[in-house]
Amino acid sequence: MSTTATRPARATRPKVPATAKAAKPGKAAATARATLTISSKNYSSWSLRGWLLARFAGLDFDEVVVPPDDAAARRELLLLAPSILVPCLTHEGAKSWNVMAIAYYLDEIRPDAGLLPPGRAARAHCRSICGEMNSGFANLRSSLPMNLKARHKGHKVWAGALPDIERITEIWRECLAAYGGPYLFGAKRTMADAMFAPVATRFVTYDVKLDPASAGYCRTVMAMAEMQEWVKAAKAEPEEIDELDMDF
Repeated sequence: MSTTATRPARATRPKVPATAKAAKPGKAAATARATLTISSKNYSSWSLRGWLLARFAGLDFDEVVVPPDDAAARRELLLLAPSILVPCLTHEGAKSWNVMAIAYYLDEIRPDAGLLPPGRAARAHCRSICGEMNSGFANLRSSLPMNLKARHKGHKVWAGALPDIERITEIWRECLAAYGGPYLFGAKRTMADAMFAPVATRFVTYDVKLDPASAGYCRTVMAMAEMQEWVKAAKAEPEEIDELDMDF
């Protein structure tokens, strides 16, 4: 179970050392508690993905919350940063950012957690759609920003985002049909469900009309205990970012 601590000062960006050094074995390394640096729970889809991955993996970690006045985190939320450096997982001397790096690291240290499905072909499929989510769907991100506090009934989706929505729901239908649901790769949550969970929140926020299978998957995602915990915390956040509180 995670605990939350709000950092009083501006967050330090993750840095990669020029020469990687292997951590020395010992009691301190073995008992060190992991930390996950995140930003706004209301607006940050990337933070949600990293947090879900760590929870699905069963990793005990402390949350370190980037303060709302952090300029770098704000640029990331507004899609103005050249890259995304939050969430960032620190665990036993290793530091991982970018949700795919976090996903693969967690799968390496917690192989029994099932972040990748069983079977070579299914694992290849899972990696592929996770990578597609990680690097694609820019129009969806820009036109339907994550905002868990908002509800826009009857929202007219910008035409540029429609191909993204069609591709995402195609992925969902194919996975649900192939692996039987209720999650994308069957009865157990995988990294794919963590990657696509913020999309489900966007579809709810902006009242996106979906086919029955995709709508059912959205309900499954939003009903997860972890998602309900995250949404409750997001709605309790006092900070708001005007640029993301769009008035439709």
